[in-house]
Amino acid sequence: MRKGGFAIARLHGDVVHASKTGQRHVQGRTKAGGQSQQRFARRRDNQAKVAYAAAAEHAARLLLSPACPLLVTGGDHTAVDEVLASPPLRTLAKAVVAPWLPVPDPRRSVLEQAVTDAGALRIAVHNA
Repeated sequence: MRKGGFAIARLHGDVVHASKTGQRHVQGRTKAGGQSQQRFARRRDNQAKVAYAAAAEHAARLLLSPACPLLVTGGDHTAVDEVLASPPLRTLAKAVVAPWLPVPDPRRSVLEQAVTDAGALRIAVHNA
């Protein structure tokens, strides 16, 4: 999840059963100052709320019937927290497990790599 985009996949084992990627326009920052800067900040916040609502709607459709036992997340922490705070997804917040995946841009190819990364085994070697 990022402020302007999302990618969601439901897995059975290591096979993608259902997925959805999407984007919503969120205006970038501007160098304008004063009242304009405040107006643009409010506009960005409102656009981000619309993007989070769209991501929450798709996540609820894909992940809640039946409920996912484990959830791997990644991207922007604030965006993920906002989506998981929506009423239908609050129960999924308890299912979040490590690792937190670095998601540069939520696109289909990035989603496929995230699926591989989520299923990868992490090994820590400590020499005594």
